[in-house]
Amino acid sequence: MKYAILGAGPMGLMAAMELLKRGHEVDIYERDDRIGGMSATFNFDGLDIERYYHFVCKTDFPLFELLGELGLSDTLKWTDTKMGFFYNGTLYKWGTPFALLGFKGLGLISKLRYGVHAMYTKNIQDWRPYDRIQATSWLRRWVGERAYNVLWKSLFDLKLFEHSDEISAAWIGTRIKRVALSRRSLMQETMGYLEGGSIILLDKMRAFIEAKGGRIHLQSGIDRVNTIDGKVSGIVVNGQELPCDAVISTAPIQYVPKIVPTLPPALAQQISNIKNIPVACVILKLKKPLSENFWMNISDPAIEIPGVIEYSNLNRMTPSVLYAPFYMPKTHPKWAKSNDELIDEVIGYLARLNPAFDPSWVLARHCHRYEFAQAICPPGFYDMLPSMRTPVQGLYMADTAYYYPEDRSINESIAVAKRLVDTVLEDRV
Repeated sequence: MKYAILGAGPMGLMAAMELLKRGHEVDIYERDDRIGGMSATFNFDGLDIERYYHFVCKTDFPLFELLGELGLSDTLKWTDTKMGFFYNGTLYKWGTPFALLGFKGLGLISKLRYGVHAMYTKNIQDWRPYDRIQATSWLRRWVGERAYNVLWKSLFDLKLFEHSDEISAAWIGTRIKRVALSRRSLMQETMGYLEGGSIILLDKMRAFIEAKGGRIHLQSGIDRVNTIDGKVSGIVVNGQELPCDAVISTAPIQYVPKIVPTLPPALAQQISNIKNIPVACVILKLKKPLSENFWMNISDPAIEIPGVIEYSNLNRMTPSVLYAPFYMPKTHPKWAKSNDELIDEVIGYLARLNPAFDPSWVLARHCHRYEFAQAICPPGFYDMLPSMRTPVQGLYMADTAYYYPEDRSINESIAVAKRLVDTVLEDRV
């Protein structure tokens, strides 16, 4: 069979690998000038680094399997990382029982409730029942109103804004669990990274695809999917009509109604009901580390970002590299600001996070934006997601929303790609 895949991110590349292993013909079409999607690398003032930060957890088994298959297992490195919590002008250690006990923002009962909730959450196996529960109500019931307001409210408000009370407990619970299980002891968090960055894996995937006869077409997005009698007949790319037997979209599903004019209106409406929060991610290269933490959550009325990620405290490098994401709806006034204005805002926060910081520490600055950074996953999201198999014969789709309830990661891209290909091939039996 001849397959056309839309998108050369990890999901699209993995889907291509799986189809090629089974003897099919594959072409990948990508609008960007490089592979990788949100894990793509760019040259940051002489440093090749990812547009958006990534890390590996100890439960990322599909990723481990792929690394082994491609001979890359030795590139996976583990670092004992630290976490901080900046609350009302003070940076606290975080992530251990002693750090929790030493935190001055809560009383003992609230701390115990928070700890018990974390222990309970990391042992949940079936997230289906939590899909129907509202996340903020679930957290409040477990940790109490005071602890929710101190530890969670700012994070929800600065990542989800007006959607804060529209998120399922399954969505937040899996994030708590994934991090909680990436530890080598109760006292020590351990995170992983790929030595050389995600591009090492992406390039190996590309080499595998090309060695099997697959083709990757950059700066060549699919403009239209042609159908005859409800069945895919081909695609249009850069004005050229090309035949194919099936199309697999791994781009944001919001693009699907735009490129498939014959899509049933009911499915187009179902897709439009899936909302997303964009991100503007500031990246700074600093002369000195801002802190000892890999990530620092922030709950401070004077700081309008949910946290900062000091990537160089995971993947040890000099100078230091810091990511600071602004999640916000496109209707938010800040989305209209220039990249430089957002970068300046972040730099203005750093002296508050570390009083020793001086603007002269900033060696390079950058900002990436992405419109479909985070799907809004309300209670009942399992039922909201359209099927990967569309009513148009030969048309299939998945994107990061299909990771639900799991977090966005390369690991989930790999896992969902395999599910997607299984769905495709079921129709060919």
